[in-house]
Amino acid sequence: MLQLKDISYQYEKTPLLENLNLHLADHEILCLLGKSGSGKSTLLRIIAGLEKPDHGDIFWNGVSILNVPPFKRNFGLMFQDYALFPHLTVFENIAFGLEMNKVNSEKIPPIVEKLLKQVGMESFANRKVTELSGGEQQRVALARALAPQPHLLMLDEPLGALDHTLRVSLLAELRRILGENGIPSVYVTHDQDEAFSIADRIALLHDGVIVQTDTPENIFLKPKSVWVARFLGLNNLLPATGVTDSQILLKLNDRTIYLTIPLEYPLVEGQKIWILFRDEKLQLTNDADFSIKGIIKESIFKGSNYETHVEIAPGTVFSVINEKKFQAGTEIELFYSPEDLLALLI
Repeated sequence: MLQLKDISYQYEKTPLLENLNLHLADHEILCLLGKSGSGKSTLLRIIAGLEKPDHGDIFWNGVSILNVPPFKRNFGLMFQDYALFPHLTVFENIAFGLEMNKVNSEKIPPIVEKLLKQVGMESFANRKVTELSGGEQQRVALARALAPQPHLLMLDEPLGALDHTLRVSLLAELRRILGENGIPSVYVTHDQDEAFSIADRIALLHDGVIVQTDTPENIFLKPKSVWVARFLGLNNLLPATGVTDSQILLKLNDRTIYLTIPLEYPLVEGQKIWILFRDEKLQLTNDADFSIKGIIKESIFKGSNYETHVEIAPGTVFSVINEKKFQAGTEIELFYSPEDLLALLI
């Protein structure tokens, strides 16, 4: 399907993308995830043909499309602001792309009606889009993007203009619709919850570089670097030093701890790494091998549990998920097992 090879791009001599390599499989939803300015939307525009890279190539089914103009790529693009035509009805907005592609006029109504049903907008066909809510406009924009049956669908922060509650309710529906149509999709967002909910695979961008590509589960459970962990909100990190190829030295206040932990790569003596303590693995009961002492800073109610912040050293605060509320100032021990720790490169 889609393959990006060694893509680089500069804007006013400032590098925005550097040697990106990426592929998209048939029927796959690939999410480009990263902070604002990481290069996500620029990469999407390059795929669409709206920008040309300074270096690299783009292939579709093994054939370069680098010099193919946007209107000949048959790629659909859906923006955050939807870009609907305010003077047209819902039906007319969805039919627009079909008319531009010179589809037989007799075939257009059944195609539009099928899409209206798919996005739950059958009763809105004759409404002006200016009379619709944000969520309803989002559905119409999606139907319009799907109508010409594009080879590839690209969505640039499509839910960014909606409030959180509506965004959550539409995510599952959006994934269902994309799955039913079977069109491979590239989905851009800065929201990790959104990415985890909709993507088959995530490409995480940082400063124009793809720092990790994997399934949502693997990215969350096995971040490849300290930056990835912190971007995902995993902040229970302590510096450590390699002692042997499988043993680390961890200094905590006045304690020196030697640990043997699972590693995906051998360490060398003196190598500096970081150790991630997952908040869901830290325990408040004495049924693990090791413990860290600390002082409760606060307990924040999260609905079904509490997020407890524990200062384990001056300026170092760990988060723990538990069912009980603790008073600030309480001394506590956090128990952990070495096999639950993750070693990260700096």
